[in-house]
Parts: sequence; structure tokens; C-alpha cells
Amino acid sequence: MTTTLAALLGGALGLLLGAAAVLAARWSEGRHVAPSPIGVDATAPGTVADVLAVLRSSGIILDAEERVVNTSPPAVAHGLVRDRQLVHDQLLQLSRQVRRDGEIREAELDLPRGPIGHGRLTVGARVAPLGSEHVLLLVEDLTRAKQVEEVRRDFVENVSHELKTPVGGLALLAEAVLDAHDDPDAVQRFAARMKVESSRLTRLVQEIVDLSRLQTAETVEQPRPVNLHEVATDAVEQTRLLAESRSISVELDHGTVDGHRLPCVVYGDRELLTTAVRNLVTNAVNYSEKDTRVQVSVTRAADLGRVRVTDEGCGIARADLARIFERFYRVDPARSRSTGGTGLGLAIVKHVCANHGGEVTVDSEPGRGSTFTVRLPLAPADALAGRRPAPPGVRTRAVPGIPAGEDVHVEVRP
Repeated sequence: MTTTLAALLGGALGLLLGAAAVLAARWSEGRHVAPSPIGVDATAPGTVADVLAVLRSSGIILDAEERVVNTSPPAVAHGLVRDRQLVHDQLLQLSRQVRRDGEIREAELDLPRGPIGHGRLTVGARVAPLGSEHVLLLVEDLTRAKQVEEVRRDFVENVSHELKTPVGGLALLAEAVLDAHDDPDAVQRFAARMKVESSRLTRLVQEIVDLSRLQTAETVEQPRPVNLHEVATDAVEQTRLLAESRSISVELDHGTVDGHRLPCVVYGDRELLTTAVRNLVTNAVNYSEKDTRVQVSVTRAADLGRVRVTDEGCGIARADLARIFERFYRVDPARSRSTGGTGLGLAIVKHVCANHGGEVTVDSEPGRGSTFTVRLPLAPADALAGRRPAPPGVRTRAVPGIPAGEDVHVEVRP
């Protein structure tokens, strides 16, 4: 072995021994020094951003001025953060207490789902200091767990009450078929009626299941950008045959300005939103007279997207307006039976809107038709562009899971 090679090996061995000694010393210190509350250095925004990007829960970081400097995509999608601000005052007060005394706090909070409507969100919040300047909030949605028992109870009650009529009808019709076995015309007539009752029963069971799922918010756990223009188009097309069979025209207005559709995108579930609008259009057609119009429009006002369905039907009495969104409530039971209604359509619309942080309202007078309006909070433009808000001088990052322009098809203008 040459002298040079021996020197190199000796130096390398010395470096390794020195590094091992340093690591051993730090490990020994770590056994006696209490760790920081979170264990993440707030001065490493890249590392924090990478951690937040993979969180399934809502993670939010506030700076000393209570601005949101970083957040996970679910926090924006669920409406906890908008325009670099924490939306709910309860979470803000909790973060202030942590900032004052440095103590980690946990709380269960009841929050509104959106700026309008009556939808509520039950969350478990854990707030802790992150370094000397920042506060970290981890927010878990507990709404589903809180509502499961209530939904199960309502499900049993609804089934026992509403299934009596079609099941009883099928039993009577079966007896009639047996008694008329030697009369082919009577058998055919009773069999046709049995088919109608079976279809009603199938539809009723499906809508009860759908409503139960909505009450537990199972289908909006991973909201995505949804274009309300496309939702309205799909809903109108799905009711076209029904409207034509009743000689009713359905008109769709996309609210264009200078030939361009105004961006109208919300976070949510496209299938559920289409179901809600379709229920409103179907309801308008069923309660309209022959040779009348149903108008559907999509507009926006400030931070809200609106879908309106207007008919020229019989209208709704003031005494019924407060109850039409209740499960199984029917303004005209006889007409509901003739159109195959289950009394759940408007209840489903109400819960879809609530689960999306919005609301549905109705304006109606007897003899003057009705207008149902769905209002939903619009998605932030920066999230739709694939960027999360960032303070001046901080490099922005693409929002994981929401590629720029995916399933949006709108013109985002400054």
C-alpha cells in the first residue's frame, strides 16, 4: 500500500468516526431534551408544503398575522380557507389561545358548511404551535360519525311508514289476480297495476337509500371542481323526454356576457348536483300544465353560483312553502301519485345543497308558478388555476389532486 493511499484511507476513517461521534452526542441530547410540539421547522416551507400535500384531513398553517401561509387541498375544498384567510371564527379563536400560551389544544366544533344555507359541519380540531411564528391546525370532519345514528333511526321510521302503501297495494292486487284467474282482461289490468306499484316501490327504496347517504355526507368526502353549466345541461337533457310527453318546453339560459359563459364552478360531486337540478326540473314539469314553459338558468353573483328553475304551473300556497322540503311531504298527494312522485325529491335537493355549503329556496304564489333557486359557493379562482394562495415572495405550488383546468371548461378572467 502506498503512503498516499494509506493517508486517504486514514482520513476517510477519521471522518467516519467523527460523524459517528457527533450523531451519538445528538442522540444522547435528544433523550434528555423535550421535543418541540410538532417536530417540524416552520422555516422550512418546502417540507411543510410536501407534508400538507399528502394529508387527507385539512391542514392549515397561520403566520403571526393570522394569514394562511400554507394549507392542504381539503381545507380549501371544504371551505375552511378562502383568500388566504381562515373562514371560521371558532378556529381562529382556538389558534389565538394556542399562540398566547403555547399549549396544544383540541376541540370539537359545530361549523357552518358555507356562507349561506343551514348545512352544518362537525369537526375535531387540534391546534399546536409550529416554531415561534406559526400555528398548525389539523381539522377532521366528524359529521358523518355524528349523523349515522340519526340516519339509521330515520331510515327505519321512513321505511315502516312509506312502504305500507305500495306493499299493501301489491298484496291486494295479487289477491285480485287470483280471484280473476279465469278473466284474462282483468288479469292483464291487475298485472299492469302491479307493475306500476312495483316501479314505485323500487324508486321509493332507492330514494330512501340516496337520502340516507346524503345525510351522512358520504358522497362529498373528496369534492372536485364541478361546472354548474354542465350540470344544468345534463339535468335538462335527462328530463327532455318527460317534458315532451307532456307538451312542455324546457329552456336553458347559460347567462352569457358578450357571447361568453360566466365561470360558474363549485367544489362538490357532479352526479349529486345533477340529481338535485334534475329533481327540480322534473318537479316543475310534473306540476305544469300542457303547452307551458319551464326555464332553467345558470348565473353567478359575487362568490355564489345560482341555478334557477321557473315554471308556469299551479304554484304553492304560503302554508305549504315552509314544509315542501320535508321528507314525504306532498302539496297535492293525488297528483303526486299520478306522476309517480315519492315525496323525497325536494328533500334530496335540500340535503345536496346543504352538503355543498349552499341552500335551495322557493318563491311561489298559487296560480303564478314557482321559482326554485339553488345557491352554492363558487370555488376560488386560484384553486381552479392549479395554484394555492401564497404571500408575496413565496413560490406557489400546484395543488395536488386538482390539475389545472381539469373538468372545469370555463374562462377564468382577472
